[in-house]
Amino acid sequence: MAHLDLTSSKHQIRRWRFLDLVSLIFFAAIVLFFLLVLTPFGDSIAISGSQAIVTSATGATRRHHLIALIDAGRNLTVPPCSPDAVDYMPCEDPNRNRLLSRDMNFYRERHCPVPEERQLCLIPPPDGYNIPIQWPASLYKIWHENMPYNKLADRKGHQGWMKKEGPHFIFPGGGTMFPDGAVKYIEQLEHYIPISGGVLRTVLDMGCGVASFGGYLLAEDLLTLSFAPRDSHKSQIQFALERGIPAFVLMLGTRRLPFPAFSFDLIHCSRCLIPFTAYNATYFMEVDRLLRPGGYLVISGPPVQWHGLKKEWQDLQAVAKALCYESVVVDKNTAIWKKPVDDTCLEAQNEHGLKLCHKSDDPSSAWYVKLKKCVSRPSSVNGKLAVGEIPKWPLRLTKTPSRAGLIKNGNDEFETDTRLWERRVSYYKKTLNLKLGTEAVRNVMDMNAYFGGFAAALFSDPVWVMNVVPQNKQLTLGVIFDRGLIGVYHDWCEPFSSYPRTYDFIHMGSVESLIQDSVTLKNRCNVVDVMVEIDRLLRPEGTVVIRDSPEMIKRIDHVARSLRWESTIHDTELESNRNEQILVATKILWTLPSSSH
Repeated sequence: MAHLDLTSSKHQIRRWRFLDLVSLIFFAAIVLFFLLVLTPFGDSIAISGSQAIVTSATGATRRHHLIALIDAGRNLTVPPCSPDAVDYMPCEDPNRNRLLSRDMNFYRERHCPVPEERQLCLIPPPDGYNIPIQWPASLYKIWHENMPYNKLADRKGHQGWMKKEGPHFIFPGGGTMFPDGAVKYIEQLEHYIPISGGVLRTVLDMGCGVASFGGYLLAEDLLTLSFAPRDSHKSQIQFALERGIPAFVLMLGTRRLPFPAFSFDLIHCSRCLIPFTAYNATYFMEVDRLLRPGGYLVISGPPVQWHGLKKEWQDLQAVAKALCYESVVVDKNTAIWKKPVDDTCLEAQNEHGLKLCHKSDDPSSAWYVKLKKCVSRPSSVNGKLAVGEIPKWPLRLTKTPSRAGLIKNGNDEFETDTRLWERRVSYYKKTLNLKLGTEAVRNVMDMNAYFGGFAAALFSDPVWVMNVVPQNKQLTLGVIFDRGLIGVYHDWCEPFSSYPRTYDFIHMGSVESLIQDSVTLKNRCNVVDVMVEIDRLLRPEGTVVIRDSPEMIKRIDHVARSLRWESTIHDTELESNRNEQILVATKILWTLPSSSH
């Protein structure tokens, strides 16, 4: 009788069950693979995993992970900064700067964090923030809750700076040296300076307070760039920008100011308290570097005929005389000088020990350049630079400046660039329906300005434009000033010297060219940090316009969504490079959960 091998049958059954299990796992893995790759479910799993990685990481590692994930197109949102960061300026951080040397106010200059220490988060608006009041009403009043700092109003209200009135700050237009108002003060200056008529155009106001002087000069077609440091008043430049007045956070300390030589037709100091004759008159020589030949210098307040400052006043007069400045008038506590049109006078005398800079010195090199104890030579820049030699405003806007000829094919490129931007701005307005030319746009920035063609095309609009010339590109900022516009040098691998929420419209072209090393062509920083900085500068409901290759625009669109922007992509105008696209994005108004109503 045959025996059944039950043990062998059991082993075979187990083997088949094991094979079935392996097959099941194999097919499940295939299904899961396609599910992850081809469906949104995969993205959501990846995102949650990415968020977990980011949450668990800290410091530089966290930054690296988050930037890599955003740059790779993951649908991540950059986290908000803490509520106390509403006015954060990375390069003017008092917590960092107070530890630095106070010699020549070094601690109040720009000192930026290293990339690994930069905050990668979105600056929230203050609680109760409102969309800013539009120009020109903003010249006279702004929302109190947008910058609820009463210190200036309390301390300077009696001098006509500003006062709180209901939900607003009101600006009567006064200043420490003109408590009766900037209008009367400007009328007094006009007795000695050709303020109207187009002879003068670009003005630098040092230690500007809330910039009422520059604000009221706009009625005379004078474009003033006002600056002051972040100091104990904390927010004077923030108030100026909220009012729609061109302003910049800056300190005259140990470095040249970030402007080219011979750019300003008028330089003004109203109780700016700059010690012009200190350090062998180094600060006066820096002012001289910036002042256009034939331009005017106005100092109102100490030490001009000031009680207790007789020696300082005598020293100031002596330095001005040594630099061959013509004394136009001394009226009470206001002194006005006119700069000579060339340097022949200075070459003939040296009794005060002032000397001309070496011929090899480039007076327009001014990005992190130490102050020099020498006088910049107007003859070092070929062409017509002097007030009275250059065309009057507004003809100077479109007439090719002499400095354009210092660049290879510069004269032809200037004319081509001017026509190009006239077409592009027309396309922006008529086809893309951007808000340029409306009251919704006042403060504008061009991050890659070249000759200032974009700003020139906005000439008839109620805007002002901060023309930024990247320090790693051709230094064309002198051309921009010669045509009657304003701007600064900057490196976009660093944060900009301005408060959050200060620009309505930001324009950028050729993104990678802003961050590439000009020699190696390697990126010195990453696109995500640049975009986060744009978000810091942009007002809620403000507009960003970026022109670049389709590949870069696609990449930037991913980053834009991580910043909570609403973005669309458009073709360029027919006459332009068809290998470009235009991204138009709007920054939405959001609040921290604790600030929601």
